[in-house]
Parts: sequence; C-alpha cells; structure tokens
Amino acid sequence: MLVNCVVEIVESPYIRGVKVAHLRGLTDARGIFIETFRKEWFPEYSWQEVQTNCSHSRAGVLRGLHYHLRQTDYWYVVQGTIRAGLVDLRRGSPTSRATQVIEISNQNPMGLLVPCGVAHGFLALSDVILTYLVDRYYDAADEYGLAWNDPELQLDWGLGDGEPLVSARDRMNPPLAHIPDQLLPCWDER
Repeated sequence: MLVNCVVEIVESPYIRGVKVAHLRGLTDARGIFIETFRKEWFPEYSWQEVQTNCSHSRAGVLRGLHYHLRQTDYWYVVQGTIRAGLVDLRRGSPTSRATQVIEISNQNPMGLLVPCGVAHGFLALSDVILTYLVDRYYDAADEYGLAWNDPELQLDWGLGDGEPLVSARDRMNPPLAHIPDQLLPCWDER
C-alpha cells in the first residue's frame, strides 16, 4: 500500500493487479481540488504512450465488457456514479476467473487501475462523465469483448428485472465459453 497526502493505493483483494486509488481532495470556499493520477503511483507501467479519453453516459447505459492484451486503463469518475464490473481473464493468474463489482462516484473520489487481461465495463447509475487514461494509443486490433450478462461470470450489476441500454457492438460480445484460448491473455507478473 502506498500512501501520501493525496492518495492511498490499495490492491483489490479479489483480482491481482487491479488497484483502487482512494483520492483525497483539498477543499475550501472555492470548491475542491483533486489530483487524479500520477505515473509514480503505478511504477510497474511505463506510461510512455499515454492517451486520455472521456465517456459521457446516460443513466442506465452499460458499456462493456471489454478487454485488451496490451493496454492498461486507469478510470476516474468526474461526475455521477458507476457500478464497475471486472473479470480476470488472464490464463495462469492466481485470481483467474475472479470477478469484482465496485461502485465509483465523484462523491467518493477514487481511481481504478485495470491491468491488461482484466475485462471491464460499467453500468451508469446516474448520468456519468468518466475519464480514462490508457498506457497505449488506441489500437483496434487489441480490443476484445466479453458478454456483460454471461451467467458463468455471475457479475451482479444490480439490475433486477431491468434491462440496460447496451450498444449493438457490446450486444454481440461472446460468452467466456465461446472465446478461443488464443484470444485470452496470459498472466504477466507485473
């Protein structure tokens, strides 16, 4: 665990390599200032090809599940609340096939580091603005999908009988049992 005046970084007890950065803001009469990311917080990654993206989602939208063989993501919720779903797809990982659901909001600021090979997605519990930093430039050849509602995963999105709004592309994502082994990542001890 790494602690300084503005961040406490904790590894997930469920999925090896997933890290939550509990951020502390500086508040005064003008508002709040939050440092959201430093590459020094995650020295095991190079952060040489950094790209930042921003996603705006309406309440009820579910994005994912997506995974990459070469890309690490770092998420920060600017506005709203999400329920993030994570699945360790890395063959040979000590936490292979483990899942985790975590709520992230701007009311409880945190960053979420999602390493290569961990499938990730989120359900927007309210209107949401999510920024995410990646350690590689976008590469369509490194973008894979996994069915968000695969019963084998047992991810509790908290939907009850409701149906989320899912993109046509994400509706086509296969269940885990239909993904060939060569398209699943291998464990990297980073």
